[in-house]
Amino acid sequence: MATTYETLRADIITAMKARDSVTTTSLRTADAAIKRAAMDANKEIDETLAISTLRKAVKNLADANVEFAKGGRADLIAANEIEIRVLEKYLPKGIEGAPLEALIAAAIQETAAVTKKDMGKVIGALKKLPEAALIDFGVVSKLVQAKLP
Repeated sequence: MATTYETLRADIITAMKARDSVTTTSLRTADAAIKRAAMDANKEIDETLAISTLRKAVKNLADANVEFAKGGRADLIAANEIEIRVLEKYLPKGIEGAPLEALIAAAIQETAAVTKKDMGKVIGALKKLPEAALIDFGVVSKLVQAKLP
């Protein structure tokens, strides 16, 4: 089975042949970001690196949309939404709901966290998990804060 990065590279060629400039540009930008992340980390491109880079790109686009909304730039918001939809096809579904709650509870117990000051320990424990790439730490932060007095 092809990796996420291999699939993305193949889809660049498909989009180019279809003369789909929006998809081609989005995928090429993502490809460059993944390559840059690999060079910065001085390691080979693997599944974790590709997915984390794509997640970061989607998050940055979503954050930009908030700023564009403040400025009344509906045109830029629409362009970013299209790019987000293109990139989300390559991301696995994240962990949410009861499974996420269970991971948080286990991390709180493992780190013996009792106050919000211990939140960093809990987040650190969650980031060490093999499933860390599937976790939205913005959501986790709010959930951990709610659980710790």
